[in-house]
Amino acid sequence: MWIDTTYRSRETEIMDDFNMEGPMLKETLVKIDQINRRLGGNDVTINGVLQLLRELPADQMVTIMDAGCGSGEMLRQLADTAKKINRRFRLIGVDANATTIGFAKELSVSYPDIEYYCEDIMSEWFEKQESDIILGTLTLHHFPEEEVKTLLRLFLRQARVGIVINDLQRSALAYRLFSLLCIVFNWNRMVRTDGKISILRGFKKKELEQLAASLQINHYSVKWKWAFRYQWIIKNL
Repeated sequence: MWIDTTYRSRETEIMDDFNMEGPMLKETLVKIDQINRRLGGNDVTINGVLQLLRELPADQMVTIMDAGCGSGEMLRQLADTAKKINRRFRLIGVDANATTIGFAKELSVSYPDIEYYCEDIMSEWFEKQESDIILGTLTLHHFPEEEVKTLLRLFLRQARVGIVINDLQRSALAYRLFSLLCIVFNWNRMVRTDGKISILRGFKKKELEQLAASLQINHYSVKWKWAFRYQWIIKNL
């Protein structure tokens, strides 16, 4: 199977419909969480947060906002991490889909330190939010390049300490391996369709570096991580 990964795909995902609801959406969110846990995807974001925390006093309350939080899995893991390292986090999840936010709240009933808001991260409401650290875990690839630039400019204004981007590498090998896993595990249509599109909407390292240059971001690192991810840490101090 020949896959052209020269340019980012402009095809939309099923999940891009903010009005989507129903059991398939929840099933897909659960499956995404499972895949991230098993392949270590969430560790990429947590590691980035821990690096930024080195810039802050150990007793400081740290506000962390997850833009496009999905089921809230990343925030729950950060809440658990805060307890392990004896830090205080105020955790905020933002997602534009009401069903997704409702599901995140259901899954987070034992995490009172997490707040959820059903808002579009391209909205005026989101523009007014501030935090110490902003997370974009599998978020940026949902947007075309000009909107990615708009979001990054916004994140740079909002984040007092820094930004952690964890997103997919656009790779033919990743596409083939994911397609094989879809067959082996018989994942539902939404997981299969959106997963493949997500990979083709992912990034090359040079594209992230070009974005940094175009936005005059100087203090950052871009590293490849398993499985087919890029960890982009931007320091904003």
